[in-house]
Amino acid sequence: MKSGVIAVIAILAVFQLAVQHGHAVTCGEVDVSLVPCINYLIGHDSSPSPACCAGVKAVKGMASTTADKRACCGCVKAAANRYTDLKDEAAQSLPTKCAVQLDIPISRTVDCTKIN
Repeated sequence: MKSGVIAVIAILAVFQLAVQHGHAVTCGEVDVSLVPCINYLIGHDSSPSPACCAGVKAVKGMASTTADKRACCGCVKAAANRYTDLKDEAAQSLPTKCAVQLDIPISRTVDCTKIN
């Protein structure tokens, strides 16, 4: 009986990994990760908060394939365009200020199809 339960758990774990591997990035996930950055990006805070930087790192982790990077880029671009008071300089400096090498520019005008 015990070995049957262990086998089922092992199969479920492998299935979970397979499902997550094929997981497509959603704008909801990207938005939730970057919400803590809004005060910095609109100029209310002089530096990004630890929660913001954790979100930037989370977005980097979501963008492992070219398709994921392009999806994240599109989400970031759409989010940037929703905030008319977003400071472009703050947006462009965000990855550096968080010490994260992000392959996705934070910009309203980036061409996401050119992301590799």
